[in-house]
Amino acid sequence: MPLKFAFPPSVDADTRLLILGSLPGDASIRQGEYYAHRGNAFWHLLGDVLDEDLRGLPYAMRLKRLKVRAVGLWDVIESAEREGSLDGSIRGAELRDLGLFVSRLPALRAVGFNGRTAATHGRRQLGHRPDLTLIDLPSSSGAYASLSREKKAEAWRALRPWVV
Repeated sequence: MPLKFAFPPSVDADTRLLILGSLPGDASIRQGEYYAHRGNAFWHLLGDVLDEDLRGLPYAMRLKRLKVRAVGLWDVIESAEREGSLDGSIRGAELRDLGLFVSRLPALRAVGFNGRTAATHGRRQLGHRPDLTLIDLPSSSGAYASLSREKKAEAWRALRPWVV
C-alpha cells in the first residue's frame, strides 16, 4: 500500500479559524493543492462561508484570501498508507501534534473538522481546550453523498462567526 504525506500548514499568526482535514487525496497530492479534486465541494462551501467565489481563483490566490480572512488549513494526519483517496482506506496513520501546533497560533479561536476522520483524531487532541470552539463539519468530499451540497453548506455556515 502506498505511503502518502500531507501538506505543510497554511496559517499565520492571525489565524482565528483552523480547518482540519484528514489527509490529502490522490488528486490533491498530484497537484500539490488542498482539496484539488473537482468533486470535492470544499472551495464552494468555504466560499459560501466567506461570501467569496474562491473556486474561481487560482490556488495561490485562494490561500491568500483565506489568510486575509484569518482562516488556516491543515490536516490531522502527517502520513499514512492508503490505496486511493478514501479515509476508510487509511492504515498506519502518523498523527500530527495538534496541541503543540495550535499553541503557536495566538489568535486561534475555533477549529473546524472537515469530516469524521478529522473530527475523531482532532477532538482526541484538542477536546480538553476550553479556549477553542470545536466544530464538526460534514465532509466536503464528493464521496460523502448522503448530504446535498446545500445541507453541507448550512452546516458549514457555523464557521462564519470566526472569520474576519
